[in-house]
Formats: sequence, structure tokens, C-alpha cells
Amino acid sequence: MDVNTQKSVILKASEKDKNVPDDFYSTTNYTTKIFYGNKWLTVHNQRMDALIVVDNGIASCKKLREIKKGDMVVCGDTGVKLVMDNEEADSDGSFNFMNNCVSSERRNELLIKELAGELFNEDKRLTVVAGPVVVHTGGDYYLSQLIRRGYISSILAGNAVAVHDIEKNLFGTSLGICAKSGKVTHNGYRNHMRAINQVMRYGSIKKTAEAGVLRSGIMYECVKHNVPFVLAGSLRDDGPLPDTITDMIEAQNAYNDQLRKADIVLILGTMLHGIASGNMLPAKIKMICVDINSAVVTKLSDRGSGQALGIVTDVGLFLNLLDNELCKLENMPKFAAQGI
Repeated sequence: MDVNTQKSVILKASEKDKNVPDDFYSTTNYTTKIFYGNKWLTVHNQRMDALIVVDNGIASCKKLREIKKGDMVVCGDTGVKLVMDNEEADSDGSFNFMNNCVSSERRNELLIKELAGELFNEDKRLTVVAGPVVVHTGGDYYLSQLIRRGYISSILAGNAVAVHDIEKNLFGTSLGICAKSGKVTHNGYRNHMRAINQVMRYGSIKKTAEAGVLRSGIMYECVKHNVPFVLAGSLRDDGPLPDTITDMIEAQNAYNDQLRKADIVLILGTMLHGIASGNMLPAKIKMICVDINSAVVTKLSDRGSGQALGIVTDVGLFLNLLDNELCKLENMPKFAAQGI
């Protein structure tokens, strides 16, 4: 449409903090433009379930809780258009939930090779959103290797991942189960509390590692290689660890800070943190969700993260295969790794 005939976006002032007019425009995760000042403006900080605020000619997404009295908020959909970042959009250009499916018959090996190639050849920034199943399935060893070799830019998780990782590396158990034999250990049920107690003694995960008490594992490698990690608390947490953020809004903001820096987001066995991360991301950021339960993988797509690629497999096996593919690329001549 010609700019001379295009109708401008409708702006209304917020009458109080954390409150907007009833006809507010609710954002999707697709790149959004608004027509304002006789030109199209790209909306910054794109994410779903937010409002668009225009300030000094700059349009950006804000959560409802961030709205201040007097903010100029986009209302209705006049002068608003979406730019589809992938092929998951409806043919009519609309945004929908419950619009995607995941097949467990995808060629996982090919997808893993593709991911390894992006990390090795293109130096993509990879943020991992991990659940405790990473530790329970033995995937912690391979994730630690990836951190050590510089493939991981940040780790986002809950209290449990760190607790069980530290438990395993201090006492050789995961939820009291011997990591080597798979058998229940005597009094092993208390080992996760012993792990928390050790970290409490030193004041943080970093200080526990620096004291030489924690010498291996995911959290140790993060500390050693300066890889940022965010632990978001929940109602069921034991402890929690002193590093765990128990304020929900603070945890969301800390997650968002790391997700905004990512080129690829890898979600490993966590529906709660995976969906939360998906809600914070624009559709142009590649997401890969790995879970043994196909319903978990599908749920992420159903919640509107249409760019999510689902891989239904064991998380530990996935990390093993990814590590193997990266080792192959590291051990071949560079020109061969790049397909030249």
C-alpha cells in the first residue's frame, strides 16, 4: 500500500501504571512493523503477549507490568503489520496457537549434524535451557564437554539442575541413585540436601568451585569458563541454592537478557522453562526442543513458538550424538568441515 493512503497506527495514552486501554494491540513473536510518522517502524524487543509503546519515534514491546502512566500504547490493528520470519505462519498471514505438529520420525541424525555444523562453522551463539533430566540421563558429561570447548554461550535452568549436577559430582549419585551402577545407595536420598548444604557453606556455586570442593560438572565448567547461568526458582525447590533467583520477575528478566543474545536456543527436557523461554523470543530465533515425550515437544509449538523444531529422543543420547558430531568436525581439516 502506498504511504500516502496507508492509515497511521492508533496511539492512546495509558491512564495509570500497569494498565492500558481495553482495545490494546497484543503482540505476537513475529517481527512487527507499525505505520507512524508517515513511515514504517520496526518494533524493538519483539516478543509475544506484550504491548507496543511509541516513545520519541521508537516503537518497542513492553510487558503490561512495565507500562507507566502516559505511555503511548498502540491500540487496534490499524497501521500494524507482521513480517513472517519462517514458514510456520498461516496462509492468511495470521498468528495462531495450536497450529503445529511434531513427528517422532524425523531423521534425528541429520538434524544433529546440521546443528553441529552451525555451531562449528558459523560460530552461532547457543543458549541451553535445561531440565534435571540432563543429569539423570547422563547428558551432563556431554554438556560439560560442550561448555569446556566453547560451544555454549549461556545456561538457563531451574534450581534442580544445579542441585543434581553438584550432587552427582560431589557424591556420585543423582537423586540418590548411583551414577555408575544405577542402584539405590545407602542414605542416598539425602545427597541432594548434602550438595545444597555444601554450597550454602561457601555462599555460592562459584565460591564452592573456587574453594576446590566442586571440581567437575556443568556448573563447575560454567564457573571455570565464565559461561553465564541463570537458575530460576519454583515452589518445589529444596534449599534453594544461593544462586537461585526466587523472585519471578527478576528471574524472567535474567532469562530474557541471555535469550536476547542467542542465535539458537536448545531446550533439553523442560516444558516449564522451555515454554517460558519461547514466550520471550522473537520468531526469527531458531529453537530446538528435545524431549523423550512427544507431548512436551508439541506443547511448545502449540503455545505459539512456531519456529520450534521438535526432536523426540532421549536427552542424554541427543547430547552424546551432538558431541560426537562436533568431535568429528574438530578432527577433520577445516576446509573439509566447511564442505569445501
